[in-house]
Amino acid sequence: MDRYAVIGHPIKHSQSPFIHGCFAEQTGERLDYERLLAPLDDFAGTLARFTGEGGKGCNITVPFKTQALELAGELTERARLAGAVNTLHLQADGRWLGDNTDGAGLVLDLKRLGVPLAGARILLLGAGGAARGALAPLLAEQPAELVIANRTQARADELAQRFGHLGHIISAPLDTPGIGFDVIINSTSASLQGEALALDTAVCHPGTWVYDMMYGREETVFLAWARELGLEHRHDGLGMLVGQAAESFYLWRGVRPDMMPVLTALRARLEAAT
Repeated sequence: MDRYAVIGHPIKHSQSPFIHGCFAEQTGERLDYERLLAPLDDFAGTLARFTGEGGKGCNITVPFKTQALELAGELTERARLAGAVNTLHLQADGRWLGDNTDGAGLVLDLKRLGVPLAGARILLLGAGGAARGALAPLLAEQPAELVIANRTQARADELAQRFGHLGHIISAPLDTPGIGFDVIINSTSASLQGEALALDTAVCHPGTWVYDMMYGREETVFLAWARELGLEHRHDGLGMLVGQAAESFYLWRGVRPDMMPVLTALRARLEAAT
């Protein structure tokens, strides 16, 4: 069987083996997918050993996405723009192709949910790696405006300049990003820490869609904030996780899996673990 893996530190929590196992069963593809814990100081060695043992492709998670970028012999345009790689695919010449499927996974899930993107005013919270991966795919959907808001506005400014050629994108401070957005996406790690973001409620209107890239067994703090405001359209990032995995699977196998039954199975798996 062709070998695939997810490499990170830590890695025990990763749901990728379950997701790709479901994809393989659904599509009839024969593959083996595992977790690989890489030492913080030896990602390159872990990847080299995996390659030597017949590895065909891998997903990369924290904190190695920048190192994966540096080790890739070739990059997709979305990986180059994001400045990070979350998917490696071994080419016939022995070089790794580096891709970033995070943003594509996000857009896949937003479309699945029916979130209006074309012509919308979008507020993206955060200017870290998750935001960088999301920007090009979001701008490709031709929103009327995309505002990046971050605690340190200089980082948001840098992203607005880097991606400005792709669409109407501006930066703003987190405490005053603007008013009345159609879609608000949280790419910060605040939900992982259980922290609330100091957002003015004026950023929303009654029909605003709210999406948190984070997910968990329980509602995130960000989504709880939206619920308290009475917003109906609230969604976590579990579908993004499955969506980016589906993009990776397609890159490796040339077959596009149906993410919905896998998302349903994964949600049930997480709820059963509570």
